[in-house]
Amino acid sequence: MKIRQVTAAERAEVVFPLTAYAFEPTADFEGLREKYRARMRYFEHVTTLVAEETGGEAVACVAAYPMLQNVRGRVLDMAGVSSVASQPASRRKGYVRELLWQLLRQMRDQGAVVSTLYPFRPSFYGRFGFVGMPRRRRVGFAPGGLPAVELPGYVEQVPMAEGFAEYTGLLSRMCAQTHGFALFDELRTREFGEAKVWLALARAEQGEVLGALAYEIKNFGDVLDGRDLLATGPLGRALLLQFLGRHVDQVRKVTLSVGADVVPELWGTDLEVTLEGLVDFPTHGGPMARVLDMRGLDGIAALDGDVTVEVVDDAFIGGVHRLVGDGGQLSVTTGGASQARLTVAGLSALVYGVLDPVEVMSRGLGEIEYPAVEKLRAMFPREMPYLFADF
Repeated sequence: MKIRQVTAAERAEVVFPLTAYAFEPTADFEGLREKYRARMRYFEHVTTLVAEETGGEAVACVAAYPMLQNVRGRVLDMAGVSSVASQPASRRKGYVRELLWQLLRQMRDQGAVVSTLYPFRPSFYGRFGFVGMPRRRRVGFAPGGLPAVELPGYVEQVPMAEGFAEYTGLLSRMCAQTHGFALFDELRTREFGEAKVWLALARAEQGEVLGALAYEIKNFGDVLDGRDLLATGPLGRALLLQFLGRHVDQVRKVTLSVGADVVPELWGTDLEVTLEGLVDFPTHGGPMARVLDMRGLDGIAALDGDVTVEVVDDAFIGGVHRLVGDGGQLSVTTGGASQARLTVAGLSALVYGVLDPVEVMSRGLGEIEYPAVEKLRAMFPREMPYLFADF
């Protein structure tokens, strides 16, 4: 077996047979390939690796999108891992394992500080240092239960293509202010502007975009199916909800996605809400993340504290690291007497704010001396990341 990097132009012939078999229904194979081929102009910056057996046949593949992610207030380079697939006859031979390690190493060398993915089975990716993050929720409600009051602002309804520049501008602002928020690069993002959906843009009285919701209406009297409800603050969200309420005589139900820390049951007094956070495998895995470069974490938000940790058994961040929170920011140096032994998943769980130090220990992701538990809890308080990007 040898590993080779393939170009976007090669993906339709080399990668598509693997990913189509793994993720697509058995149908018009060549028709699907043509649609896939037409999309490849957006994948020029994607790093794709394949494993080839004797004779040059590709039997497994992995890929990574160059992305940006907010980690505790600082926007970092991120590798979004995707297209992990192999032929059935080539599974359980270690091909995907070798591909993933090489991919992560290559993305780290290209500047990625962190990496995220959506797993088909979390325990598989746990071996690569990834730890779980919350999956965004789907909300369903009847629009008649939303309040209708005068607000300082308005909502503009346009096709996605018409409002795409302002939509992507809002996404950039959301990434700058929202922990865990991740974005594709400009080239990959362009494809989303082709979606045949409506875009509701919530604006302040002066015209500034405060929120957005991409959506489609299935049928008259049916469902308004929304994507993520995005807002820079309460006013943007309230304007969008008021806009949805005006569909009371057009649709019976509204569905949309929100982050794990949003409480839709408080959007209205008599609002009947269903809130679902479906996590199952292999189709609805909650996202996972890991740190690839410790020094790249310099400058993320951290409260005052000083703890030295040893990260064990990792090719990228293994070793002893002194973590100092000073003036609201983290600095990372090497060496010292460690007060905690952490797996990379345990360290990543603290950085991303998804586990308390005690939970890190109870999950078997590390051993922490008691004084360091309180210090790490203070330095890295619990904070639920909202990944947003889906890949």
